[in-house]
This record gives sequence, structure tokens and C-alpha cells, in this order.
Amino acid sequence: MQAKDSNPPDGGYGWVVVVSAFMVMGLTVAVLKTFGLFFVEIQQHFDELASTTSWITSVTIAVFHLGAPVASSLCVQYTHRTVVITGGLLAFTGMALGFFGLNMVWMYATTGFLQGLGISFSWTPAISIVSHYFSKKRALANAIASAGECAFAFMFGPFFQWLISQYGWKGALLIIGGIQLNICVCGVLMRPLASSCFLEASHCETETPPGNSASRTDKEDKSPITHKTFNWMLVRRPAFVLYAIFGILAAMSFFVPPLFLVPLSYSLGIDESWTASLLSILALVDFGGRLLCGWYANLHVTKTIHLLAMAITLISTSLMLLPLANNYLSLAIFTGFYGFFFGTTVAIHITVLADVVGMPEFDSALGLFMLIRSSGGFVGPPLAGLIVDVAGDYRAGFYMAGGILVLSAGFLIILDRLQQRKIRGSKIRTKPEKSTLPYPSLHILKHQ
Repeated sequence: MQAKDSNPPDGGYGWVVVVSAFMVMGLTVAVLKTFGLFFVEIQQHFDELASTTSWITSVTIAVFHLGAPVASSLCVQYTHRTVVITGGLLAFTGMALGFFGLNMVWMYATTGFLQGLGISFSWTPAISIVSHYFSKKRALANAIASAGECAFAFMFGPFFQWLISQYGWKGALLIIGGIQLNICVCGVLMRPLASSCFLEASHCETETPPGNSASRTDKEDKSPITHKTFNWMLVRRPAFVLYAIFGILAAMSFFVPPLFLVPLSYSLGIDESWTASLLSILALVDFGGRLLCGWYANLHVTKTIHLLAMAITLISTSLMLLPLANNYLSLAIFTGFYGFFFGTTVAIHITVLADVVGMPEFDSALGLFMLIRSSGGFVGPPLAGLIVDVAGDYRAGFYMAGGILVLSAGFLIILDRLQQRKIRGSKIRTKPEKSTLPYPSLHILKHQ
């Protein structure tokens, strides 16, 4: 079943793609988000500091981002489907080799590097192809696809805890790797859309409908978003640069709370079974935040960049309040607030990127955005771990994350002002032409 039109169908087979992307989000980012359950186990096994152990997650996050432009380039040359399948195989390999757990360097190379590359090659094309299949409903489609991350994290919290208790952290890694092979199945379902086949017809897997004499090449020529190469020159656009800086600061913060939430709860004397439920609560409210924000953004009542700025501000407030918790109930409440507003952010931040650069450059922009944002994901967890080691309290990491998010919101405000200025400037430039011909009839004659 293929789209017979070069325009985004905003439905049809696109919903199959959304469900596939939903699964990919769950089998990649949800695993990364719940990796905090392995943090204490690995730290105790190798008898390392928190800052040293946190480099496993840091390497995963960094490679996840650094691999994005490579994944985007491969999507341009081949298809999204091929890259997703490759990502599934890499993710499995990383977890399977992590099972041996030889030393910390081995963990950096396997569950860090290989797993990060697998996540990058799966996540990037999955979220990209959803944006190609939808236009008017893009915000809602992205929200549903990204919700797979929290839906799976809700289940993975107690499930991973059970795996660790039954098979140890090494055996759990091997089983999780096997589960991640399902990414390959999801990749098979991601049929290329005519408007997202980028190269010659030999690289495009889109089928030509029976009885249609038009070739696939003709369809590609008519496509408004056809590209032959990866566009690196987006870094010269001020709007993209401002959004990329926001991404760097956000990445420094976003991966800190899930990493230190479990150790913080342990430091408060909360039982392990209750600690695992915190990750489930986080995932549940995250899921609700994504769907609610995606639905609201789809109404086009408020500009998506305004929604994003408000969500970032509320997340930072939640992170500043979370360390005040001193028991399970208060920690669960503050975790819920953080999770909900985080969900609203993830639901629309890719949609905002598409608004900033436009769909013709979206694949290149997504890869570059992830590449630039990688510096934040690479520095954030170790910096927070260092602050925790110096302060001797896991609360310090949450304060750091909240403060950096406040700064990131400032760049969104600057970006919005820049876009508004461009709109006003374009309106001013069109006024003189209209004012020179006050009479409609003369205006018609001029254009004849």
C-alpha cells in the first residue's frame, strides 16, 4: 500500500509508519531512559565513582547524537527502512557484547558506543519518515510516535528490575538486546513515501501503481521535498544556530534526572520495589503530556515555539523543586510534574525544528541538530556526576539541570523574536509595490 501522490497523505499507510516509529522509540530511547536501574549495579560491580560510571550513559547519548547526521545521510542515499534495520542489529550487538562485562572500557565500547549507534540509526530515520508522511497532522503524529518512549519505559521499569534480580545485570543486558531485534521488524514496515525518495529510481522502493504510465522518477521530480545531498550549510542560518544552542543546553539537562532519580531514592531510604515504580510514574505522566500537547498543538491555537518555551520553563521549575522531596510520596509527586512537562517538550520539539528550517531541509536539519546537540548530551551526565561527587548529594545534579534549562529557554525567546522580525520585514517590503498603484484596474494592467 503506497501513497499515489507526492504530497504527504496525512493518514492512510502513514499510521502504520507511526505505529512502527512508536515501537522503535520504545525499543531505543526507553531503554536508555531506564538504564539508571543498571547504574548502581555496574558501579558496585566495578567499584567505581558515580562520575566514572555515568560515562557509559554519556557515551551512549553522545554517539546517539553524533551518529544522527550519518544516519540522515544514509537515508538520503538509501532509504529510511534500510537504516532502521541496521540500527536494530547494532543495538542488539551492543547489548549482547555488554553481557561479558570485562571492564569499564569494554562497557563504554559496547553498551555505550555500539548501543548509541544503534539507537541513532533507528531513532533518526524513524522520526524523520513520520514527518514526511504528515503535514497538517505532523504535531499529533510526532507526539504519538514519540509516546512509544514513555509507554515502553512504563513497562521497562519493573521489568528490568525483575530481570536484574533474576539473571543479574549481565544477563538482563543480553535479554534486552534480544528484545531490541524487533527494531528490524519495525524497519521493514517503514515503506518509503514517494516524496521522501531522494535519489534515482534505483534507490527508491516505492511501487508504481498499476496502469500508471508515469515512472517513479517522474514522481520524484514533482516532489516538493526532493534532495540529492546532505545540506551542511544550515549552520549558516541564524535561526537554526539559535535552535541548535537551545538543543545543546537542553541535552545537558534532559538525561540527568532519569540517571540520578534511582540513586536519589536509594539515598532517601526508599525500597527498591518502590524505586522502580518511580520510573513507571515518570513514563506514565510523560505519555499523557506528549499526547495532550500533540493534540493541542494540532489545533494550531498557539505557536509551537511558544508552547516549547513554556514547557521548558515549567520543567526547570519542577527540577528545582524535586530535590525538596524527603519521602516516596513527595518524590513521586515532583517526578510526576517533571515527567508531564518533559513529555510536552518532546512532543513538539521536532515539529518546531521543521517549522524553523522547512520540510525541504528537514532531514539534513535533523541530522545536524542531533550532531550539535551531542556535545550537551556528552558533557551533561559527567558534569552532573562530578557535581554530585563534590557535593556528596544527588540533589545537586537536579539543581544543575534546572538551572541550565532556564538558560536554554532564553534562546527560544530570542529565536521567536528573530522570526517575528523577519515576518514584519517581509510585510514592509511588500507594501510599496501595492501603494504605487492605488486603483485596482491599474494593478491588473501592470501584471498583464
